[in-house]
Amino acid sequence: MLPKCYHLQKPVILIKQYTTFAKIFLAMGFNSIFKIFLPKDRVFYQLFENVAEELVKMGYKLKEVVNEPDFDKRGQLIQEIEDMEHINDDYTHNIFTELGKNFITPFDREDIHYLASSLDDIADYIYASAKKINFYRVNPNETGFLKMAELIAVGCVQIHKAVTELRNMKNMRQITDALVAINSIENQADDIFDMSIERLFATEPDAKEVIKKREIYQVMEIVTDKCEDAANVIESIIVKYA
Repeated sequence: MLPKCYHLQKPVILIKQYTTFAKIFLAMGFNSIFKIFLPKDRVFYQLFENVAEELVKMGYKLKEVVNEPDFDKRGQLIQEIEDMEHINDDYTHNIFTELGKNFITPFDREDIHYLASSLDDIADYIYASAKKINFYRVNPNETGFLKMAELIAVGCVQIHKAVTELRNMKNMRQITDALVAINSIENQADDIFDMSIERLFATEPDAKEVIKKREIYQVMEIVTDKCEDAANVIESIIVKYA
């Protein structure tokens, strides 16, 4: 017969061994889970930053369009804007695809959807503004168009600043300053729109030109509205998670 001490010690040893193995297994398990989910979580930030970078390019390219007097050269610039808009469509599609695939997201799923949609709208209306200029064969080299294009370009830069800071949310001042700037830009665009339309009706004798230019102004003003929509979504996100 085995000594009593053997019977007492063996279960204790086995329990210690199993406990050690369990701790190792659990640690490995949790580490594996985080390794699986964190990269997918971060992909949203990268995609949003990619979209914002393209918007900055589109905003500056729109400024080139309104400053270019030659119809054919404007056409080339507009084609570049269209290409950028297609790139942004792909990024937006990827965001929605990742949203459907991933359980863990950096912030609320509906906020991801709203932000992606509002950024996509900015790209769409920038392209629409540029396209209508040549579609209607309008000479855009006038004060109202130049000022609106400048505001759109600055608005896109501010959107990029805010979106970039979402990754860490450490520099809240930069985000809030960008959101305030976007709101100011939208207000300025409203004023420029009103003054430009008033001047257009007062000085343009050709009714067709009035209609064409008014529509372009409307679309350009909508770009700044969409920038403000994106800013509102970003504000909602930082209120929840900052």
